[in-house]
Amino acid sequence: MPHWTALAAEKKQRQLKSIPQKWLVTPPPPSTLDVTGFPESCGLLNAQEIEITNTSVDVLLKKLANAEWTAVDVTTAFSKRAIVAHQLVNCLTEIFIDRALARAAELDDHLKKTGKVIGPLHGLPISLKDQLCIKGLETTMGYVSWIGQYAEKNAVLVDTLIECGAVPFVRTNIPQTLMWPESFNNIFGRTTNPNNVSLTSGGSSGGEGALIALKGSPLGVGSDIGGSVRIPAAFCGIYGLRPSYGRVPYCGARNSLEGQDSILSVFGPMTSSLGGLKVFMKAVANSKPWLKDPLAVRKKWDEEEYDLVDHGSGKDLCFAIMWNDGVVVPHPPIRRSLEITKMALQKAGHKVVDWKPIKHRLLGDVARDIWNAASAEDFMITTSTTGEPIIATMELDDTDVEAAAFRPQNGGVTAYQLWQVQKLRQNIRKEYIDHWNATASETGTGRPVDAIICPAAPFAAPPHGKNKYANYTTVWNTLDYPAAVFPVTTVDSTLDGKEPPHNFYDDFDKSVYEMYDPEKFKNAPVCLQLVGRTLEEEAVIKMTEIVDAALAAAK
Repeated sequence: MPHWTALAAEKKQRQLKSIPQKWLVTPPPPSTLDVTGFPESCGLLNAQEIEITNTSVDVLLKKLANAEWTAVDVTTAFSKRAIVAHQLVNCLTEIFIDRALARAAELDDHLKKTGKVIGPLHGLPISLKDQLCIKGLETTMGYVSWIGQYAEKNAVLVDTLIECGAVPFVRTNIPQTLMWPESFNNIFGRTTNPNNVSLTSGGSSGGEGALIALKGSPLGVGSDIGGSVRIPAAFCGIYGLRPSYGRVPYCGARNSLEGQDSILSVFGPMTSSLGGLKVFMKAVANSKPWLKDPLAVRKKWDEEEYDLVDHGSGKDLCFAIMWNDGVVVPHPPIRRSLEITKMALQKAGHKVVDWKPIKHRLLGDVARDIWNAASAEDFMITTSTTGEPIIATMELDDTDVEAAAFRPQNGGVTAYQLWQVQKLRQNIRKEYIDHWNATASETGTGRPVDAIICPAAPFAAPPHGKNKYANYTTVWNTLDYPAAVFPVTTVDSTLDGKEPPHNFYDDFDKSVYEMYDPEKFKNAPVCLQLVGRTLEEEAVIKMTEIVDAALAAAK
């Protein structure tokens, strides 16, 4: 067998050949940190293509349905912009635009002949994280060992999206093993942040985050086991949703830690327009995924729940803000975004109280203990066929690097030891539900808190290799609470100066405080997450829309 480096180089060459040569551009010099304006100034996209790629998902679907824009035109526009985005931030893995255009032409033909759309996503280009198998394509997931393994059929979610009328056109970059909150692997390399290329795009759905931030896709699918939809959404300044287990079908996709069925990875939408979250979840839930995936939950889209029937019909909501998690204190821009959101909600007539986190450090430890019960063995077996090294850091320079806390520290544990951790998790989940219910005494609405608003990370997108804390997202995976990410502001060196030291929880909290320098985080988006209760995705989406509207009205 060839050396793993030769296999990776050959795959990368094949990827380069899949890029339409006429769409190659000369990227700005490396000293240009913010590349978000480049797709529209580079001269490749015409005026209509710029208009199409700046249009929200809701409006795109309307214009596609009434044939004002053809699926071929929309797919071409996003494909061109995606290829430009890739040349700027290295966000793509598989590129299959010819397939997509053939599919788009079929959709146009159907609409012309019948006057009817194929489904609720008719003609909408959708990007997919490099886990979602498509028949006839490789899904390497960043592993050299998986080069040359071609899918014999589509993942269930891919079939579902195609049946709904969507047009898959590219797949996006991830970290090797997926178990990183940044995106770098030995085949495709590193994805950078379009707002500031010296910063990470997050992970593990970092390719999706970067692509959508550059409007190279209107809607994408990421996955989230510990924050992998929400971290890149937050770092890249877009919307994202982590649904509850089983709400979106996972069957037939590739993954790490397969067989670990305690804290499950879930697929969720990522988009530059908030309406995209509802469009995706409604289309998928109403396609009855439980008939094709044995682990999918039997729950159609619930319009009553979206109308907040369990939350006073959306009037006089009570939100709880978690200012910090009791482990790591967030940086000044995150604190400011929480204050902006609090003021906007109060101005809109909603009540805001403080959220007291309980056992967040332990919830993070439990997640890590469950994953790492056998993750070292999982990674070792997967890479063993080619001898590809297991990546130990996301740093640019990998000398003398201390291991991140979420990576495996030992060979694993016994089944009995694992059961004890899973039992502990069950007990904490019960404590947390009781803790939430007890807030009814302080809301003044007669209900417990309607949703929690909290950081998605203690910092905005950090420099490459520096994202070493994912607990602000992971705790909600451990509890199985759905959570949506929404943009609030960007780092502003004038408003977000370094603050004097606080009383540190520990040395790690101190190290996070010390990494802050407003100039280093220049232009980084600042997002927050809204957290609801298990399986109430509809309410989480609606409440995120309410928060988003309040923020817009308060500007």
